Amino acid sequence: MTISNKSALELSKQTPAKVNKINLALPLTLISSLLIVGCTTDSRSMLTSKSPSSTAQPQSQPQLSSPVAYTYGVRPFYLINDMDEGPLKEELQACRGQLPSKTDFSIAHRGAPLQLPEHTYDSYVASAQMGAGILECDVAFTNDGELVCRHAQNDLHTTTNILTTPLANQCTVPPILDAKGKLTNADSIECRTSDISAAQFKTLTGKMDAANKKATSISEYMNATAPWRTDLYSQNGKVLTLTEHIALARQLGMKHTPELKAPAVTMPFNGYRLNDYRQQLIDTYKAANVPASDVFAQSFNIEDLDYWIKNEPAYGANAVYLIDDSNETAKDKTFDKDDAATWKHSLADIKARGINTIAPALWLLVTNDGKGNMQPSEYAKQAKANGLKIITWSIERSGPLTDGGDWYYSGLSDAINNDGDMMNYIDVLAQDVGVQGIFSDWPATVSYYANCKGLK
Repeated sequence: MTISNKSALELSKQTPAKVNKINLALPLTLISSLLIVGCTTDSRSMLTSKSPSSTAQPQSQPQLSSPVAYTYGVRPFYLINDMDEGPLKEELQACRGQLPSKTDFSIAHRGAPLQLPEHTYDSYVASAQMGAGILECDVAFTNDGELVCRHAQNDLHTTTNILTTPLANQCTVPPILDAKGKLTNADSIECRTSDISAAQFKTLTGKMDAANKKATSISEYMNATAPWRTDLYSQNGKVLTLTEHIALARQLGMKHTPELKAPAVTMPFNGYRLNDYRQQLIDTYKAANVPASDVFAQSFNIEDLDYWIKNEPAYGANAVYLIDDSNETAKDKTFDKDDAATWKHSLADIKARGINTIAPALWLLVTNDGKGNMQPSEYAKQAKANGLKIITWSIERSGPLTDGGDWYYSGLSDAINNDGDMMNYIDVLAQDVGVQGIFSDWPATVSYYANCKGLK
């Protein structure tokens, strides 16, 4: 199983200039909801297209006709206005006139999936417009060995329109309708990227990630977007292979953070081994002539990082170990961010393996002092003491925070009681924990903070 991944794009130079509007030749309807408070352009996003080489024969993607125009939209201002009075609110309000700019501190988590379908062209472009400097592709594989961008190998039934197409019949667990046309297995439908070819994958349309597991019809199953999200920008939903993602990120002047997703199938898969998968991810970036310094490969599987560090040391040096309670809880323990006895690996052990950067979930890094104030957790302190770089995930992945937030705010309910507290959370992560970047489902929020604080 091989894949040809030649670079699809080359940089060309253009003098940076200020613009006052978004001028992109693409089907991005997001513009109507964004308030442009001042935009700057980035000459690195001007490129010349070449014919890509791919086993999938992918659809052509809309091409950007100008440099990226940066914008915050209205949301950061809403969040700041909602903050409790205090010095941080005053500082962030004082930055209202700043020009938006790109920052590597702002990492696009699957694009901008708070409002646009994750891992789609429009979502990626929107994240660049919001100032994110690094773009994520969660990597899965098709049945013919092509790498594609999906959050999980087995999420096509919730993130695309596959159930409305004939490809539904190829799903690992296809939808079952009774004699009256009633859906009978909404709770068990499963469609994997490995069920279809790359060419078939490219015929799908991405949608907001959601499913009604109690539905009795396909339409009811699919139309389940959370009320605090929207389907307003779901009409296009162009999905991308990893090769296309690399080309687009380069076009947008962004760095790369691919995550190797755990296979849902038993490996080897048709002779395709786990090490083949690990190597193919790196080889795809090599074939596209992306320097190792611009690639931050991620995984929740520490053995993936061991492989990259040993076999691809230039890329392994930047590899990111993703951490939460699912993969770093000691046997027979419940993970406690302030109790090292509950951690599967010590931070010293992680560093000793050659891992330089970790990415714990937000809540692992921040604890509550019992008086409604957030502060670094013991986990964060030990990571810093062991010389580990820290990034974290994911801001803007939750609904309204009036009730203290969800899993991403675990243990912090006493300190979280309104949407504006998100900015306090970001501030503690940046200033007290010392993270070097934050993944966000709406990158403008992190970009505004980073621009105001001078974080590049």
